Amino acid sequence: MRAEYDFSKGKRGALIAPKGKTRITIYIDNAVLDEFRTRAERAGTGYQTMMNEALKAFLEKSEPPITEAVLRQVIREELPEVSRLTRSTGRDKKRRAG
Repeated sequence: MRAEYDFSKGKRGALIAPKGKTRITIYIDNAVLDEFRTRAERAGTGYQTMMNEALKAFLEKSEPPITEAVLRQVIREELPEVSRLTRSTGRDKKRRAG
């Protein structure tokens, strides 16, 4: 046995990376977990598999987040309209005051 070992190039975690899935720790409300367990038992499948399928279905239905480019386009389209309205209201105030 050596007196000293070099662990500077050592790595943590599994030696073989899992394919397609990652182990995580997550906190879920007890009521939600109980419902998934109940439904999974009735369906004859695992509750984690059912939760994974529900998350996938949600992601497929949900809209992608608004990107900076989309937000800029909306502002460019809407800002001229707001600007015109503001200018016309400003002129009306000057006419009433004068």
